[in-house]
Amino acid sequence: MCKTTDKSVKDRYLDLLSEQFHSKEELATEIINLESILELPKGTEHFVSDLHGEFHAFQHVLRNGSGNVLSKINDIFQDTLTRKEINEFSSLVYYPEEKIKLIKNNFTSKAKLDEWYVTTINRLIKLITYASSKYTRTKLRKSLPKNYVFIIEELLYKSNKYNNKHSYYETLINQIIELEQSDDLIIGLSFTIQHLVVNHLHVVGDIYDRGPEPDKILETLIDYPSVDIQWGNHDVLWIGAYAGSKVCLANLLRICARYNNLDIVEDAYGINLRPLLTLAEKYYDGNNKAFQPKNTQDLTQAELEQITKIHQAVAILQFKLEAPIIKRRPAFEMEERLVLENIDYTKNEATLYGKTYTLENTCFQTIDSKDPTKLLEEEEEVMNNLLLSVQQSEKLKRHMTFLMQKGKLYLPYNGNLLIHGCIPVDENGEMESMTIDGEKRYGRNLLDYFETHVRKAFDNKEIEDDLATDLVWYLWTGKYSSLFGKRAMTTFERYFITDKSAHKEAKNPYYYLREDVDMCKKMLKDFGLDPEQGHIINGHTPVKEIDGENPIKAEGKMIVIDGGFSKSYQSTTGIAGYTLLYNSFGMQLVAHKHFNSKEHVLLNGADELSIRRVVDKELQRKKIRDTNSGQTIQEKIDILKELMHDRFVN
Repeated sequence: MCKTTDKSVKDRYLDLLSEQFHSKEELATEIINLESILELPKGTEHFVSDLHGEFHAFQHVLRNGSGNVLSKINDIFQDTLTRKEINEFSSLVYYPEEKIKLIKNNFTSKAKLDEWYVTTINRLIKLITYASSKYTRTKLRKSLPKNYVFIIEELLYKSNKYNNKHSYYETLINQIIELEQSDDLIIGLSFTIQHLVVNHLHVVGDIYDRGPEPDKILETLIDYPSVDIQWGNHDVLWIGAYAGSKVCLANLLRICARYNNLDIVEDAYGINLRPLLTLAEKYYDGNNKAFQPKNTQDLTQAELEQITKIHQAVAILQFKLEAPIIKRRPAFEMEERLVLENIDYTKNEATLYGKTYTLENTCFQTIDSKDPTKLLEEEEEVMNNLLLSVQQSEKLKRHMTFLMQKGKLYLPYNGNLLIHGCIPVDENGEMESMTIDGEKRYGRNLLDYFETHVRKAFDNKEIEDDLATDLVWYLWTGKYSSLFGKRAMTTFERYFITDKSAHKEAKNPYYYLREDVDMCKKMLKDFGLDPEQGHIINGHTPVKEIDGENPIKAEGKMIVIDGGFSKSYQSTTGIAGYTLLYNSFGMQLVAHKHFNSKEHVLLNGADELSIRRVVDKELQRKKIRDTNSGQTIQEKIDILKELMHDRFVN
């Protein structure tokens, strides 16, 4: 039996806490420190969305803080440096390693280079002083490169008021140069500035698919000091595949083939695609134009044919694997998506939603017309091997575990609601309900239910056909999914039916009702937020700025920041993505031009930005006490005050 005690849980907690503070003075010092921190301005939040594997564009946005670095450089140096010098200096802060090499090649004498080092180090110190002005010294110290903390702090807080330390500071910098530490110091100072201009990063979904390097984005995020993620539909697809969903796995492989990004699977994550290729080579035709990848640049004819065959193989596998889930989950209301069973294989026609269509570009070689959703033994073996390979990938395991640790379906944060897709509603603006296990769920409760099952599926990877794993796939494609936000996914129709009316995917009414102020306020209230002060920050649907669409909707209550990071969207959006900055003075939306290359920035020092738009200006500057972290600090203060009263006051 467990030993009982007369002490309450609260008393035991206070006992443990008291071990950290040995005197009333120590406790008072901590309370004073925390109370003072609450009065500091809130840190800058940086919102990005729909990165879709575009690592280089994302990295640039991260390094320049969506223009925040350049803004602070302008604040300090606009009266003392030319525009060219400011551009040179800003590109150094963004890409210090590469820029230093370029600059050093331009100097013909050591004396001139040493002079540049002195000037640059002093400028960086000045910029850090400005960028860190709203932080405590303790927080700043944690941001500094560890090997140079002493040197940087001496330079940051130098004072020569009485002319006693001039030689000291001069020797400090000269010795840095003499001992060839200048490059490392400049690199460290530059990264410190990048981290200081942004206090916290929000990724509002869709790191994966379409672009070529989502794995590098994940590696960057893992090392980022402060970040959260709101899962997108493409992220959940990858989570689902790792959690044991073969239909999610087939979907992601199909998308990788479609965008010629199978290297992500094979090279980045070490997943063996050879069995899939063998199956595809046996049954499919490499000349089926409907299945040729979107990006054929640099492909040989043999490579093009291989990808086309793989594309067909995984598409048919996907359609077959969807059927058992649809049949065992009537609550999903997806019977119309039993597409393979709605085909007349003798006439080569499909009847979908009551209309009959002639099929083109068909590839039904592995389909038995009497049992169209049955997998061949070869297909079953390929999927088993692929799933095993996926779950044995250490790199993918690390990335998926990080997504689970830092990710959620939605996040109320500092009074705003961050959500990738939508909150399912009907045409009247009422929350749409989904009945599962005999219970109706809608709004916040439905999203919480989805998230609970995503986590359950992830924790039980060995089970492939439970409700949790099926719901992960449903989040990708279901009509009540907060991530999909459409009535049906017409993948089959897009491949095999030329009539484009069959391709249409009707959006959830959320996407036009979000233009309405009262509707947005209603949603904020449902998620426990102040409808007068809060905003909904959304991704998922590219804003077609080229057609005049405004990303700031409902008088600023709704902000949509998917402007097309993915190159495949940029011809229809007209820009290369939106990002959002939220500091103590308010919110600014930043529109990004097409990112040319890092080399372009290094040579020209140009920021790939267009205008900033003020979304919401704070009437009163926000402090840390007004934020989520401020609430946590206040709770700690309350506990410490109680400890002081109970243990140190007679």
